[in-house]
Amino acid sequence: MRRLLLIALATVTLLSPTLARAQPVAEFYRGKSVSLILGYPGGGSNGIYARAVARYIGRYIPGHPNVIFKTMPGAGSLIAANHLFHVAPKDGTVLGFISATIPLEELLGVGSVKFKSSEFNWIGRVAPGVNMTFVMNTSPVKSIEDAYRRELVLGASGRSSTVFIYPAVLGNLVGAKFRIVMGYPGSSEAMLAMERGEVDGHSTSVEIVRALHPTWLSEKKITILVQYALTRHPELMNVPMSWELGRTPEEQQILKIVASATEVGKMILAPPAMPADRVRALRRAFDLTMKDPEFIAELKANRVEIGAMVGEELQKLVAELGATAPAIVEKVKAVYPLN
Repeated sequence: MRRLLLIALATVTLLSPTLARAQPVAEFYRGKSVSLILGYPGGGSNGIYARAVARYIGRYIPGHPNVIFKTMPGAGSLIAANHLFHVAPKDGTVLGFISATIPLEELLGVGSVKFKSSEFNWIGRVAPGVNMTFVMNTSPVKSIEDAYRRELVLGASGRSSTVFIYPAVLGNLVGAKFRIVMGYPGSSEAMLAMERGEVDGHSTSVEIVRALHPTWLSEKKITILVQYALTRHPELMNVPMSWELGRTPEEQQILKIVASATEVGKMILAPPAMPADRVRALRRAFDLTMKDPEFIAELKANRVEIGAMVGEELQKLVAELGATAPAIVEKVKAVYPLN
């Protein structure tokens, strides 16, 4: 009997490391809360995506923690990005939804960037982020060529937001006469300013236009001048992509690098230096969320797209952008609106 007990004890001892590895993630999250921080005001497509992820991802994180949605707007989400990198706990209890341009801004040395993009733990992308610049259909401007001859006032939020960066780079590089007025809390307010005649136009995602003004695209209530993407959006087949407006191969290359943020898109990340098992758990929870029928139905009801990318691929994409040749980086810097 004593021998059997010793054998049983030895078996448990040998198995205990395996059990310890199998259980900690669920044990850690059980009874805890996870914060999902949106780096923008709560409105618009970013808010739709971030809230939806917050509602469903807790179902799939081991231990089923409560997920709390929070906002931390400012500087085009750079305030939230810096917070996630330096201040937020690095234990898997904080997630972020911030600007797709942050890897590019770090690459270009934007002054307010205090993080290393490749060191974030990229959890996954919900959808790509195709943006467009547009005016009301009553505007005399009917094409991007018209914007080379006539100044257009565009409403925008922070300098690090894609609603500012994309048209600013295009204007700096190819001469589109965009004068960008900042200070609007989000796209909802900027589009209201368009309707009131305070500004001529705005740049934002296809999703937010469809979500906030469902008939604008179908009834052609706006004139779309350009789309910022590496491949054409299916609803914008006759609208030029920004990089196609480059007059030389070099200009087209610069515009493609900037438009690469559309591939980073609407994504979730986490602070650096987290335990690897929790990173894996969060990535797999994200992947399952993207397949959740209720999650998909909610996004469809809000008229926003879904085009998921797993965290490992997103991490690789960010690393590749960070490896851009220095000579090319300098060319992008020359036209990029650095803070």
